[in-house]
Parts: sequence; structure tokens; C-alpha cells
Amino acid sequence: MIRERAYPVEPWHVRETRLDMDVLAQSESVFALSNGHVGLRGNLDEGEPHGLPGTYLNSFYELRPLPYAEAGFGFPESGQTIVNVTNGKLIRLMVDDEPLDVRYGEVLAHERILDMRAGTLHRSLHWRSPAGREVRVNTTRLVSFRQRSVAAVRYEVEVADDKPLRLIIQSELVANETLPPQSRDPRVAAVLESPLQAEEELTTPAGGLLIHQTKVSGLRVAAAMDHEVASPARTSVGSEGYEDWVRTTVACVLEPGQKLQVVKYLTYGWSSRRSLPALRDQVGAALAAAKLDGWDGLVREQREYLDEFWDAADVVVDGDPEVQQAVRFGLFHVLQAGARAERRPISAKGLTGPGYDGHAFWDTEMFVLPVLTYTHPAAVRDALYWRFSTLEQARERARTLNLAGAAFPWRTIEGPESSGYWPAGTAAFHIAAGIADALRRYVLATGDRQLEREIGLELLVETARLWRSLGHHDRAGNFHVDGVTGPDEYTAVKNDNIYTNLMAQRNLLTAAEAASRYRDEAFHLRVTDEEAAAWRDAAAAMHIPYDEELRVHQQVEGFTRLQEWDFEQTPPDKYPLLLHYPYFDLYRKQVIKQADLELAMHWRGDAFTSEEKLRNFLYYERRTVRDSSLSACTQAVLAAEVGYADLAHSYLREAALMDLHDLNENTRDGVHMASLAGAWIALVAGFGGLRDHDGTLSFAPSLSSRLNALSFSLQWCGMRLRVDVRGHDTTYALHHAAPDAVIELSHHGKPVRVTCDEPVTVPNPPPRTDLPTPEQAPGRAPLLRLPENPA
Repeated sequence: MIRERAYPVEPWHVRETRLDMDVLAQSESVFALSNGHVGLRGNLDEGEPHGLPGTYLNSFYELRPLPYAEAGFGFPESGQTIVNVTNGKLIRLMVDDEPLDVRYGEVLAHERILDMRAGTLHRSLHWRSPAGREVRVNTTRLVSFRQRSVAAVRYEVEVADDKPLRLIIQSELVANETLPPQSRDPRVAAVLESPLQAEEELTTPAGGLLIHQTKVSGLRVAAAMDHEVASPARTSVGSEGYEDWVRTTVACVLEPGQKLQVVKYLTYGWSSRRSLPALRDQVGAALAAAKLDGWDGLVREQREYLDEFWDAADVVVDGDPEVQQAVRFGLFHVLQAGARAERRPISAKGLTGPGYDGHAFWDTEMFVLPVLTYTHPAAVRDALYWRFSTLEQARERARTLNLAGAAFPWRTIEGPESSGYWPAGTAAFHIAAGIADALRRYVLATGDRQLEREIGLELLVETARLWRSLGHHDRAGNFHVDGVTGPDEYTAVKNDNIYTNLMAQRNLLTAAEAASRYRDEAFHLRVTDEEAAAWRDAAAAMHIPYDEELRVHQQVEGFTRLQEWDFEQTPPDKYPLLLHYPYFDLYRKQVIKQADLELAMHWRGDAFTSEEKLRNFLYYERRTVRDSSLSACTQAVLAAEVGYADLAHSYLREAALMDLHDLNENTRDGVHMASLAGAWIALVAGFGGLRDHDGTLSFAPSLSSRLNALSFSLQWCGMRLRVDVRGHDTTYALHHAAPDAVIELSHHGKPVRVTCDEPVTVPNPPPRTDLPTPEQAPGRAPLLRLPENPA
């Protein structure tokens, strides 16, 4: 189902022009604000109505048992679920003796604006109460990028009729909010009822503090608030508190046209180790810092931070205004997820909702981190340190599975495997190679050899050891990795998944090279020359399944001989298939949830010829149903590479507009971080043709018929490379670099040398015109086709 476009197309804003109760939960995700540490869903200031309340702190979770019909050795016993912590967004308004509630009275005007340059959410409301009294409310909300623990709201109310009016503002901190029931969709978070136990409550004349602790995981959270009040009338301010809530009340009588303004400062902190007094002092100090800067200072800092980010990261799309808005929306949310995560995970939903229980998956390394590597590499450094902090748990998991090295989890918050679905939770070992590849790419793009030496070598060594123990050489000497699940979860527990094997191959070689480069450190990790040679041997002998008759690579060994899925007899309302068909049936058919072999052709394109890529694309295109939001951007990249630029544009639109159009009808649980990152990937790696296979940058630009031009920047070894693609040529320019700096790159296979002296413009080859028409599975063509050119 394709929804009507909810938001007007604007280059730098997402604007809601009316309040639609039917999509309230979806808009709360779209309008969520975060800095990677604190996340506030875009709930209305007054708290009700709501789709799903949500205030989150990165890695603040509760443990819950994982039920099994039949337990098995090595199955995780408990899972981790993100907790909705103390809500500080609440600001209720009494208009005379009636509460402002948009379900009653009359909403005369309502608008919300997510400003992606300012980093704020603005709301304006003109409301008439059931008694006929009118007010205008304007609020602006931010979560600070500069001050990690701080959020703030400016709340302004004006009398909009011709009589004096009594106004009461009630600003609150509330813990253990009642959450609405969730669906039975396995992708949706488990419901936790009252997970927080009160430890301390404190009130001040204009604010207060609450400290709670989770019942099982034992994590402690503190939330504090303070207020600054400005009014032309006499105003009373007071606070009261109980174990689960603190309220500050502001009361006054305003004349017509007068305004009451309240600035609310919020601070959060949590820890599994620090004492209650230490957390109390932490949030108190953060409040003092926020008030020192004041509202104007916080807004100014936010804009300065984002000006710097957009100067390095912006993508300019000429020809599709919807994609222009969407790619900036995606970059903004990706930044929000990682900017201040600071050695905590970047989860599949960021901090925008409870979907997937707040877990991080392999999506982080293979979709989100590539974007941040070239746009905001400091966040990638922190994400890699987080993975390193979980290394001992990954080693323990490997030992449980009778393997060497480190087996990283398919889904987690704090480090242990949190999935009860063993075909992925146990068998999706490809996450290890994804971590190694994210590390490799980051080091190449930044030159950060210190990180490579400090943590990178050990990550590479332990993941290489995993592959060497997981795989084996057959009688002919070929190296196989059997019984694994690749990215496509409809083809589970199979032998020689080609994505897994190719990524493992690069992992083994990268580890061997790093061990040679850092011999002393490798010696301390007990890496011998024989072990490194075994890694190289396994990589050289890696089995790559291929069907000689069909002349296509096999996603897994024997895939092309499996029975075809009966797409003709699969009605549209039976997608996603995992909700309507048993996995047993999916596992034994040629039906693909998400691009798998195509993902291998993207990240390991150096292992395929151009003609192999074309044949593979055509074969797997008609078997891929895209029941995952991860698929469309990869299909866009490969479609663009093999010559189907307009098809690539349609897939780009699907990836980019996943949440703005709620294409999967589950945006209510949080935005799809990997798909949002995928918009950048589809543009830069698809139409820009960016690849980094051999450690150098290469480009193969080719635009769709709708795109007039595409411009983007990449950060590379402390320099900034600007790429401007037009129909017939591409210009490369170097900025923010030393006068003698040089970047050697490849353009459609030809070397190009770029210096600071002047931009270099080179021609683009004409597109191929001899290609067969690609086919999709019946009913599974891209949801958002390439729009017609305006007359």
C-alpha cells in the first residue's frame, strides 16, 4: 500500500500542515530528535493524544526472558529491550479550567516543522477551547549536539481573543508511563510495564529531579529539569513531586495579545556503575551548563554544529525534489543516531522508537557506518570502539559454539546475543566480516593508524580466527563455510553463502596484512607466521558457488536448483512473506527477502566481472521480494552499475522515502536507519559509482533520465573531495587540504589526479543501449517508480 504524501516537498524541512490522528505514531518517529545519547520521540507537548510515548537513552535497557518451545544448547537465555525512560517532554496547558487537548474544542491551525539545518522541531497551534476561549501556542524543541545530556523546549502561549485569560502551565517529569499495546509482529519491541523502581525524588522552586533503577538489569537513570519564566503579568511558580513524577506549575492571568514564555531545560544521565549521588550531581551540572548558555546559546550552538556537518556532508540532487528532501532527512537522522553515541551502539531505529527492541544489527556496519565514514568519521571511530568493548562477550559466544575467535551477535544492545531466532542469531556469522570491513574502510578513509593499532588489529585477528575455525578445506583444497545464514534470512543455514564467503575472504586478508604491519602487537596476540599464512591460504581457496549451465553465481551452494517460489499464486496482502508462510517453506525455495548476492557485488565488486554482474542482477532481480527495508538501496546501486539507471532511480526513491511515505507501514516503531542511510548510498555509490575496493577511491558516475545533476562531498584522509556529476561529464575538486595535497582516484577505470590548484573535469561514457529488460517478481516492482519529467 502506498500512502498519500504526508509532507510537502521542501529542501530543508519536513513540514506537517495538519494534525492527522491516523498517522500520529508515524509522525512521532519522523519528528524524533536525538543526538545519539538522548532521544525524544516527536510526541505532542501536552502528551496526549499519542501514538507511542518515547524517551530513550542509548544502551539503557531491561532484561527479559527469551521463551523457547524447546530450548537448545547455546540458545541465549535472556534478551535486552530498550526502556522508555523518564519523560521530560510533557508540558500541559490549562486554559481557564479546561486542558488543552486537540481532541476537544477546535483546532484552528496546527503545524510542525522539522528544521534540518537548525536541528529543531517547531510547533504552532491555534486552539479554541470548548468554552470558546482561544490561545496560540508556539513551541520549539531541541536535543543538543554540543551538550550531550541536554534537551530543551521553549514554550510560548498567547491569548488569541479579546478577554483576559487565566493560564496554567504544568511542566513534568514522568517515569513508568503507560504504553499502548504493541502488535504481534516479531519486529516490534516487547512491552515492558513499569520497568523503573524509584530511588530518589527532589523538587526545587522551578524544577526537580527523579532517579530510578531498572528491576533486573540494575541500570540507574537520573532526569532533571529547570525552568526560566518570562511574563508581563504577575506569575506564580512552584513545584511538587512524588516517586514517579515531578511537576512545576506556572500560573498567571494574561491580557489579550500578551504572551507567557517558559524555557524548560532537561538533562539525563545513566550508569550501571556510578552511585546515586554521582548521577544526581551529573545531571545537576548539566543543567547548570545548559542554563549558562541559555536558550539562545543552545540554539546558536545547534546551528553551528549542523552548519559544519552540512558543509561536509550535503548531497545536492537536481531533478527529483522528493529525493532531495529525503536524502537530507536520511542524513539528519543518521547523524542524530551516531553523533554523540560515544562508544555506544547505533541501533536499527536509532533512538526514534522501540522497534527491534532497540537492538543494533549488522545494518550498522554495512549501511550506516559507510555513510558516516565519508561524512562524519568521528562517529565511526566511536562505533568501532563500542564493538571492541564487546569483544570478550563475542569470544565467549564463540567458545559456546565450539569456535575460535569472536562470534559477534546478530542483534544486541550491550554485547550478548539477544535473539531467540537461532538461524540468524546463531548462524548469521557475516556480522564479523562486516565489522572488519567497516574497520578497514574507516582506516583507509581517515588514515587513523592509531585506532588500527589499538583496537583494529585485535578485532581483525579474532574475526579471522573465527573464519578459520568455522570453515574447512575439502579434499581438493577448496575452503568452505557451511551451515550459515547470509543477509537474506529466507535462505537460512546453508553452505557457502557467497556474500559471507567473499566478505570473510577480505576479512582474512586484511587481518593477515595488519598482523604483518604490526608484528609486535600481533606477537602479543599470539599470532604466528603459520597462523597468518593459514588465513591467506583460506582466502585464496575460498569457494565461490557458480552455476556453469546458467552462467550465474549462486547465492548459496545449490541455490539455482531449488524449487521456484510460486509468485503468481502469492497475493499482494501476503507480503511480507515471513508473516504469512512458514520459514520451512521459504528456506527451500528460490525466494529472497533482501538483496544478498547483489550486496556481495556491491561491497566485493572486485570479485566479479561486469558481465557476471549483469547476468547475476537479471537472475536475482526476479526472485527478490524486498520484504526488508535494507534491499532497495542495494538494488539501486547494482541497477545503476549494470546500466539500468531509471530502475535504480525507482529503487532509490523507495529507499529514500521509506519513512516519509511509511512504505512498510511500521514507521510508528521508529525510522529505518539503514534505509535512510541507503538513500545516500544509492545516490553516491549508485549514480556516483563510488567504490573503495583496493584502498583507493573510484567512481563510475551515470545519472538517470530524471536527474540533471548530482553533487556530493567525501571526507578522505583529512581532505574534502567534491564530486559534481552532470550528464556528460564529472568534475572533481579538492578542498580543506594542504596546498600540495593530491588525491589519486579512478573515473570509469581511468586514473585522475586531483590537486588543490583547480578542479578536474572528465567526460562520462554514454550509457549502454543493448541491455535486456529486467524483470521483477510479479507484484514486486519498485513501490515508487521514477516520476515523469514535468512539462
